[in-house]
Amino acid sequence: MLNFNALHQYRENGRIEAKEALGGLPESLWETYSAFANTEGGVILLGVEELPDKSLHALDLLDPQWLIDDLRSILRDPSQVSVDLLTDDDIQIHQVDGKHIIAITVPEAPPHHKPVFLAQDPYRHTYRRNGEGDCRCSREEVEKMMRDKEDGSSTP
Repeated sequence: MLNFNALHQYRENGRIEAKEALGGLPESLWETYSAFANTEGGVILLGVEELPDKSLHALDLLDPQWLIDDLRSILRDPSQVSVDLLTDDDIQIHQVDGKHIIAITVPEAPPHHKPVFLAQDPYRHTYRRNGEGDCRCSREEVEKMMRDKEDGSSTP
């Protein structure tokens, strides 16, 4: 669990991704959701910027509940996201220096839900986490996740 009072000490990495989200949910949020779900999980921080020194700092989301409602709506739409892995406890509003941010804890998907993909197209919209970035999965990687789903295997 992150210590939100020490947010500036964290850096984006394989398990933490910051997104400003001041104009609504960023499109890249969904690639990160897919990537975290298909690897080891992670935390997406909305209302957080990465400064040039790579430190993270809170902005102030004007209506965090609206963003959460929008997030939930998209997660429930199978034409946009293959599976909703999040519980209510996985989406939290926090205050950092009096500023509102949202922390979304994305768990690693169980093998029977992988691949987690977007837009009803696993071959074009499945991602995995690679260091600080989200990488599109190759056809072979997607097919391996599909085989693992079918045979109950969870080996990477």
